[in-house]
Amino acid sequence: MSSIRRRLLLWLLMTVLVGLVIAGFLIRSQALAEANEIFDFQLQQTAAALPSESFSSVFGSNGDTDEGVVIQIWSRTGVLLYYSRPNAQLAPNAALGFSTQHTPHGDWRVYGAMVGDNVVQLAQPMSVRDHLAAQMAWRTILPLLVLLPLLAIIVWLVVGRGLLPLQRFARALDVRKPDALEPLQDTMLPEEIQPLAKALNGLLGRLGQSLDAQKAFVADAAHELRTPLAALRIQLQLLERARADEDRTEALGDLKKGVERATRLVEQLLALARSEPGGDAASVSRERVDLTAMLLECVTAHAPIAQGKRVDLGVGEQAHAEVDGQAPALRVMLNNVLDNAVKYTPEGGRIDVSVTRAEHDGAAVARVVVDDSGPGIPVSERERVFDRFYRGVHDTGRDPSGSGLGLAIVRRIAERHGATVKLADSANGAGLRVTIDFPLVARAGAPAV
Repeated sequence: MSSIRRRLLLWLLMTVLVGLVIAGFLIRSQALAEANEIFDFQLQQTAAALPSESFSSVFGSNGDTDEGVVIQIWSRTGVLLYYSRPNAQLAPNAALGFSTQHTPHGDWRVYGAMVGDNVVQLAQPMSVRDHLAAQMAWRTILPLLVLLPLLAIIVWLVVGRGLLPLQRFARALDVRKPDALEPLQDTMLPEEIQPLAKALNGLLGRLGQSLDAQKAFVADAAHELRTPLAALRIQLQLLERARADEDRTEALGDLKKGVERATRLVEQLLALARSEPGGDAASVSRERVDLTAMLLECVTAHAPIAQGKRVDLGVGEQAHAEVDGQAPALRVMLNNVLDNAVKYTPEGGRIDVSVTRAEHDGAAVARVVVDDSGPGIPVSERERVFDRFYRGVHDTGRDPSGSGLGLAIVRRIAERHGATVKLADSANGAGLRVTIDFPLVARAGAPAV
């Protein structure tokens, strides 16, 4: 497992080592420049002292040393008068001033000057100067290298101390109970850790909202299931007590209807649970769906029920429209809208369904419209009906067997598909109009609108 402390220590030490290498190179360069100035001055001083001393007393045995100065003296006529070390293999001529000569045995720093009637050339190996500069750089860097382990220990301790707030933060999370979702205190944390604390607090807040919604859903579901289950128990008792065949048949019919209502409620609860964020529907892959064809299938499935109530269920405009979404969820949504329209439209009523292509907020949309001639929904309740288990208090024409989940499921699925749902008065002046706008997917080679 990667450790922040180890990584910081490694990178800091690597940075220090690179800095030391660069510093050593710069120190060596500076020391070499200073050594050149000192030795050049020494060559000048040696040349200036030659006229006052005899050649033998000046050179003695120093000419045989590898690191000493090599001296050559020529007369004005070019005759070599003196060569302190013939094996040095320097150039057999002299140039006045400073110069650098390259030989097979290394580079030499050469100084030539007129001394009396003679030309004097003094040469010194550059290796002497390089060695001196390297020694100066090494003596400067060596103490820092010796202190490097101590620096590593100090960095390790300082980084560990700097990470203590993060460790305390982790312990505060570790000792929390599963239901403790209140925000963590982040005021005393370092600036680098505060974004993490804020992100965790945001996650805890969203998790708390999700758990509250889940608890409310479970409580509402339990409350809603209690009534049909109690009714089933009573109907079962009536069936057991029935003696006559007619009473038994009637009780059996009531029991069957009660089972159907309970089954419908459970199906709606499952559909709502799947439509919630993180539900099973979230794992279903999205695809291009022919919305018009799917709506026609749903209308065909509801046609027998509408005919049984003598309701005129028909499809008007059928513009081709394709949307990007999850086909099972879209089918549940369209079936819920049609189911509500058929359920609440009285006998002899009318339901008009259409699919058009339109614009909504400047974007191309596929618009599904379902118009019914039922009792409608008051304007004051058109937002409330999207809440779970809300049936409305002003509509006496509403089916008491409804679960109050149909429109809640419709909105959840629409939101997941980027669609909008609106309720309005029917075009006929009575009933309800449900309009759903989907983001339109253009066909290949065709414009969106």
